[in-house]
Amino acid sequence: MTVRIPPIQCLLTFEALARLRSVTQAAEELCVTPSAVSHRVKQLELIIGTKLFGRADFSLTSEGSEYLAHVREGLAILGRFPSKGAAPGRRKLKLAVTPTFSRSILMPRLRQFTEAYPEIDLTLQVSIPLLDVVAEDADLTIRFGTGRYADVEHVCLMKDEVTPLASPAFVRDHGPFDTAADLEGMPLLRSPLEPWRTWFAAHEQDWPEPAEGSTFNDIGLMCDGAAAGMGVALVRLKLGQPWLEHGTLVRLFDRAVPSPHAHYLCWRTGTMDRWECAAFADWLQKTVT
Repeated sequence: MTVRIPPIQCLLTFEALARLRSVTQAAEELCVTPSAVSHRVKQLELIIGTKLFGRADFSLTSEGSEYLAHVREGLAILGRFPSKGAAPGRRKLKLAVTPTFSRSILMPRLRQFTEAYPEIDLTLQVSIPLLDVVAEDADLTIRFGTGRYADVEHVCLMKDEVTPLASPAFVRDHGPFDTAADLEGMPLLRSPLEPWRTWFAAHEQDWPEPAEGSTFNDIGLMCDGAAAGMGVALVRLKLGQPWLEHGTLVRLFDRAVPSPHAHYLCWRTGTMDRWECAAFADWLQKTVT
């Protein structure tokens, strides 16, 4: 006779629901929806052919209590295998992230995640925005662009506004900057990530995209160049916050303009079935909002 072994997610869900006696709390712990918890328990009951919970308060039947003991014993054994010296329940999560987003947004907050999920080991890798150069084996990828990604599932993480920034010394030497027209003739630092035409158009300046001057494919490098006095950089305010806070860059104008691009969290279909990926995605969306 063939014995059908229940899926591990059903066993984990049963154990969590029996311990917490709340569909909502079990769903939060497992990073799934409440309906998924109910579905998994029903699936488990169907597979083993017995009712596990007796009443609406999730008290166990006698068969459920007996089965729970076996499930916990089995999960404990799996947690110890293959080595007693191995850390139990460790999960691996590979994240590909754009450099300046990592520097300005992710890293200052990442300790919150590692403290909340000490069982997850993170591997961070660099991806190049717009060019979509990413590590192929990354579980989750942060991309910067228009959001038209047909090859992956994705969600918008963060939109932002752009405004010209320069070093205090540059402003003293070349200012004052009272209107957009005052940028005429100034060295404008360029990046395909933030086209100047967006800002020009919003300020009713019929200027073409700058064709001369230093070009950067990373916003952080461009901020460093502007801080060194190389010229004026068009920077997303959230990404430029570290330079603004340290005073190495200052705003030239009060008005900011919405950027045509945004940061997106991307993943392959099926990735969110792994609870560590779902947990990180949920945490990241909440922390950057």
